[in-house]
Amino acid sequence: MNEKDIILCQAKPLRFFQRFYLVEVIKGLAVTLRHFVGNLFRRRYTVTVEWPEVKREYSERLRGRHVLLTREDGSPRCVACYMCETACPADCIHIEAEEDPTATVEWEKRPRVFTIDLLRCVFCGFCVDACPKEAIIMTRHHEMAFADRQEAVIGLDELLHKGPIDRLDLGYRPYYGPPTRHIRLPIPVTSESDGA
Repeated sequence: MNEKDIILCQAKPLRFFQRFYLVEVIKGLAVTLRHFVGNLFRRRYTVTVEWPEVKREYSERLRGRHVLLTREDGSPRCVACYMCETACPADCIHIEAEEDPTATVEWEKRPRVFTIDLLRCVFCGFCVDACPKEAIIMTRHHEMAFADRQEAVIGLDELLHKGPIDRLDLGYRPYYGPPTRHIRLPIPVTSESDGA
């Protein structure tokens, strides 16, 4: 490399007004003032809604609060297989299993403890996708407020939905197709073979 290839650049010193960025501040304030005056007289174009009097309409597949479904006898559909706990990227689901004394199969389990920490939950729906028994679903209920952190950890009693499924405002479900207001029930397995 010779000295002809090297170019020295000298920075020009800033003038007095440029050092304080006064011109740029005034330009920014002018933009803010222009939007303020424009929104003051053209109110119908504003994005803000007057919540809670006016509420937005959300998608049919909104992922809101979790619900555990029950069987006809009132027991939870959950068999404590830990698939939802394993699939959860936020690690907000905690399950402890126990043997089900009312089960027809001797090794069937049920959850003794089932908690979801709603402050850690990212409402991704992976737990709903992972559940083989369709025991956990998500409703469209998304307005949740808590006074302290302990209220955000909901247990089995708060998660269980006792009653008809059509009373729930269902949200995200793991299957695609036209939106319906009911849950697919599992096909009952019969002990008889088809041909015999």
